[in-house]
Amino acid sequence: MARSEKLTFTGALGNELAARLDLPESGVATRYALFAHCFTCSKDIHAARRVAAALTEHGFGVLRFDFTGLGGSGGDFANTDFSSNVEDLCAALAFMEQRGMAVRLLIGHSLGGAAVLQATARAPSIEGVVTIGAPSDVSHVLGNFEADLDAIETRGEAQVTLGGRQFAIRKSFIDDAREQKLLETVRGLRRPLLIMHSPTDDTVDVENARALYEAAFHPKSFIGLDGASHLLDDPADAEFVAAMIGAWAARYIGDHGQIHFPKVQPGRVVAAETGGGKFQLAINADGHTMLADEPEDYGGLNSGPSPYDYLSVGLAACTAMTIRLYVERKGWPIGKVSVAVEHDKIHVKDCEECAEKGLTGRIDRFRRFISIEDGAPADQHDSILAIADKCPVHKTLEAASHIETSLADD
Repeated sequence: MARSEKLTFTGALGNELAARLDLPESGVATRYALFAHCFTCSKDIHAARRVAAALTEHGFGVLRFDFTGLGGSGGDFANTDFSSNVEDLCAALAFMEQRGMAVRLLIGHSLGGAAVLQATARAPSIEGVVTIGAPSDVSHVLGNFEADLDAIETRGEAQVTLGGRQFAIRKSFIDDAREQKLLETVRGLRRPLLIMHSPTDDTVDVENARALYEAAFHPKSFIGLDGASHLLDDPADAEFVAAMIGAWAARYIGDHGQIHFPKVQPGRVVAAETGGGKFQLAINADGHTMLADEPEDYGGLNSGPSPYDYLSVGLAACTAMTIRLYVERKGWPIGKVSVAVEHDKIHVKDCEECAEKGLTGRIDRFRRFISIEDGAPADQHDSILAIADKCPVHKTLEAASHIETSLADD
């Protein structure tokens, strides 16, 4: 299952935009994509969620966000137009770049497809673009409220009903849509393009896909989504779309965002900066790979445990292993052992035992909680607690250590 993180960033009009970053279950993405939703939709529409989640299975991290004035984002929708949507996309790209997660693939659904085509023309780092049910002319969107066009142009603004909701549409929106020259943009892209469209799409006719395809230069591809609705309501259609994008992207999208874990000599642990974010580290612990990072509040990406988390992990794991060895030696048939550890710093005056040891100032405190499946006999409790203190990591943390540091030759 994908991991999903809530994020916010500042949009083109200065408003806070709500976003989600979907990541593979491991939390490690090899490439990053951005998904732009359809007109008046949101990042949480079924198609966006399903496609993003399925793409994580192909190693992608996928950012999806609500355009200004929609979904959970701030701002007034009436102040927006197609051009401001493109600016929001560019703001999202800059936001991801700052996080060390540069987007290389843009995916747009319906009018979002037209928007990613325009954004690609302004973003040289984009290596490929995908459209799903996209129009070849931005003014196509005006057909959603054709009966209200005269009123909008006469009064300068009018309330229209779209998908059962009321939206204020201004004349500036209409003018902006009519000014767009999308096919000219497509002719100048010279970037790999994948066009996906249903031949039975009753919202955006498949002829739009033909126009986009004919305007584009190679490499370009077309995939027909036979039987799919415009909004990809059937989960199987969304999963098919994601699978096709994943296969296509493997050919055209580089692995710039891929994390390369360092090689290590037997018996060593290596932590190497990945270049992703400020603190992210790729760790190889005697052949076992993982990430380390800091929480977002500390300037990290929260893509892995912090150094102190790993210290707590060592204590928890060692304690559980030590207890298991002990009870097996005793022949006690107890259930599975789990150990939770919390870490914080306290003043020595708040620790009676610490004061007795002559410690001063602030010290690290590890609070350990041992759980045994189905419990253990009461006469074994004291022995189990005592053996926990025999854990080698416990002893290391309580004893003084000596650390030697030098610059490596290689």
